[in-house]
Amino acid sequence: MSAIHIQAQVAKDGEITLNDLPVKAGQQVEVTLEIEDVAPTLTAAELAESDLVGLWEVRTDIQDSIGYARQLREQAQIRE
Repeated sequence: MSAIHIQAQVAKDGEITLNDLPVKAGQQVEVTLEIEDVAPTLTAAELAESDLVGLWEVRTDIQDSIGYARQLREQAQIRE
């Protein structure tokens, strides 16, 4: 069995249209969907009211929160 990778955007809830596939009538195919997770979007006011703001405030193991955040960003950039 060979595989074809196609990315498509859902235009209408519950529907995906695929055209011009290299398959012939009567061929057996298997379709697997990988659905991209969509992160929730917060407004600035919602973010300010969320538990994210001040998350590290009570951490006693982090002395320099700005330096710690910088270190996390650097680690994320070199992660494979």
